[in-house]
Amino acid sequence: MSDSQIDMDSLTGALRRETVKKNVAAIHISGKLSLLQRKLSNVLLLNAYDALTTAQSHTIDARTLATIVGYNSNDFDTLRASLRALAETVAEWDMLDEQGRQEWGVSSLLSFAKLKNGVCEYAYSPALAQKLHDPKIYALINVHIQRNFSSGHGLALYENCYRFVRTRSTGWWSLEVFRKLMGVDGSSYYESFKHLNAKIIKPAVAEVNKSSDIVIEPEFQKKGRSVTDIRFRIKENPQMAMFQIDDGDGVRGLETYKDLRGQGVSDRLARQWIAEHGEDYVRQKLTLMAAQDRVKSSIGYLSAALRDDYQSSEAIVPKTPSPETLEAERRRAIERQQEDESFAARQSERAERARKLDVVEQLVSRRNPTQRDADRQLFMASLEDDLERENFRVHGWRSALNATAIIAFWQELEAEAFEF
Repeated sequence: MSDSQIDMDSLTGALRRETVKKNVAAIHISGKLSLLQRKLSNVLLLNAYDALTTAQSHTIDARTLATIVGYNSNDFDTLRASLRALAETVAEWDMLDEQGRQEWGVSSLLSFAKLKNGVCEYAYSPALAQKLHDPKIYALINVHIQRNFSSGHGLALYENCYRFVRTRSTGWWSLEVFRKLMGVDGSSYYESFKHLNAKIIKPAVAEVNKSSDIVIEPEFQKKGRSVTDIRFRIKENPQMAMFQIDDGDGVRGLETYKDLRGQGVSDRLARQWIAEHGEDYVRQKLTLMAAQDRVKSSIGYLSAALRDDYQSSEAIVPKTPSPETLEAERRRAIERQQEDESFAARQSERAERARKLDVVEQLVSRRNPTQRDADRQLFMASLEDDLERENFRVHGWRSALNATAIIAFWQELEAEAFEF
């Protein structure tokens, strides 16, 4: 097994569930963490959840932890820096207890973390552990879904919206609260709603709708001509099945999946059909197709059979698709396969950019404070746009707006570091 692959069958306990019960208060605490630090926080919580209130500390193999999150499994410097960031992050909650009394509290996100003999040991404060474990107010954060995100703002918005999926609306947030949730409350640039909407809200909404199992739509409340509040309408993504299927679920090992692939169905479409309709239903339609004398387009026939529930001739006279219907289904299937390829290309491009930004973080972590300051000043001087400079001030070397320039800057300094 390579360092970049983890056998999901070897994981036990909470990690096998691949979801994190994330308390409302916890969701509000890490707005200023980087994307990888945010993912690290989720995986640590997932690993600890079953013993969150009974064990004083929790352990996980450090190499496994790094690989699940997306770090190079040998890069313990970056892992140490990220654990330090979690320990330095302040968690604050303001909520009602079971008797309806207001409760405010504050705690560091991790009370301690240490790496020793290839094992990561960490702990939460007792008060925060109780809040994280409370089953009454939580959102299920799917670790597979979080892998699709390439920006911290997109993942932060997803986490804060998903817990309202049953009520289908977040309710109104003041822009002050929203800026805090997105981790930009300290930026004068984002005091302007125009800037906030263009650079935070619209890109984050687009990423949530493209990369997760929910679809969200922002709505705004005004006082006079000024926007004062925001809320998000939420519905389930009709394509959510494709985000919930992974090799760990064993779908690619099913005979039905293999038979679909043998008929020319794309990987993504095959997994989606099985997730949407169930393996038995898809198997029925494969069997029905095999009994036909001649099928012009396997993909077109199967698509129509699944959608219109073609039946066996023993029970009901089957619906025989016309040549025009089959041709239309074939064209739609081709379009969906083309969309699959386009989606895969975009995913690959985002993954490549994320890998290079990870390298940048590693390079920065190895430099002393004087060198880091000089690097920042040198890069800042190369930026000509005020927006680019402000975005870099806020997000540093993880600035999505400046990703291309950041990668080019560091490739010029240490090109060999990017040779994968």
